[in-house]
Amino acid sequence: MFVRLSVLILTALLAFPAAADPNPKGYENWKTDFSITSVDLSEIRSGGPPKDGIPPIDEPKLVNVSVENMLTDQEPVIMLEVNGDARAYPLSTLMWHEIANDVVGGEPVAVTYCPLCNASIVFLAKHEGQKLDFGTTGRLRNSDLVMYDRQTETWWQQFSGEAIVGELTGAKLKMLPSTTVSWASFKEKYPDGKVLVPNNPEFRQYGRNPYAYYDTAKRPFLYGGSMPEGIEPMARVIIVDDGDSEFAITMDAVREAGTIEKDGAVLTWSGGMVSALDSSSIADGREIGQVTVTRKSDGEPMVHHVTFAFVAHAFHEDLEISGI
Repeated sequence: MFVRLSVLILTALLAFPAAADPNPKGYENWKTDFSITSVDLSEIRSGGPPKDGIPPIDEPKLVNVSVENMLTDQEPVIMLEVNGDARAYPLSTLMWHEIANDVVGGEPVAVTYCPLCNASIVFLAKHEGQKLDFGTTGRLRNSDLVMYDRQTETWWQQFSGEAIVGELTGAKLKMLPSTTVSWASFKEKYPDGKVLVPNNPEFRQYGRNPYAYYDTAKRPFLYGGSMPEGIEPMARVIIVDDGDSEFAITMDAVREAGTIEKDGAVLTWSGGMVSALDSSSIADGREIGQVTVTRKSDGEPMVHHVTFAFVAHAFHEDLEISGI
């Protein structure tokens, strides 16, 4: 029943894309200045839920790796290490919250996941020295999560980290190096690390994928833009965007090569991780493997995204995707 319902909901979303929704509904009580924007407001669409209808995690509960016993080894987690503080954020939890406001290694961070773009991105949650924390607007642009900060209620594009509507329009959040890896990989690398667990395990169907079989769909949901040429819209693409290095390459190309060196980056593929957006049970998803991106000069992790080809095209239209 769960799989059938998910497919019916997503089929309906494909057939009837949400209308443009740039302005707030009265009951949401937005303080955002909608007269200041860097994008056409008609590009912003309602994703269905209202403001914070997908509730962010504001008081993250973390336990030691040795204590967690609900995750299977192949499940995907966001791996983050700041100032020696290593933490794992399972997609099985973030699927239902999309944002976790946390402090890691003494720094405020926003750990984000947009399922429709398969985009796992961590930001330093500061702007000009001011600490920020984030919520969900309930809106999408290019099928990507639009967040807001609670201090100014500026709207931010999750994929780019750019403020697009409101007081801080034009500002950009700093992305921190993070990697989506299997739970087994995180445990091996950081046996003394910590892992996010649900504050209330009964609050959502944690471990379930409400977007069953989304990453094998013919086209993305709630996206009206152009599609990339020569590649399936839902094919996984790695975008490296770290200082002087900026390029995109298919995950298939890295899988076939095992290791690829390009523009000062080393991309390495390994098996053992499943897709969070395949089966209705994340643990039962098909294996897709994992990619780490490190700097050739010092072996340190680099900022990168593993996302869908349509997302790469939408936000980096002029960036050629190699490996097609």
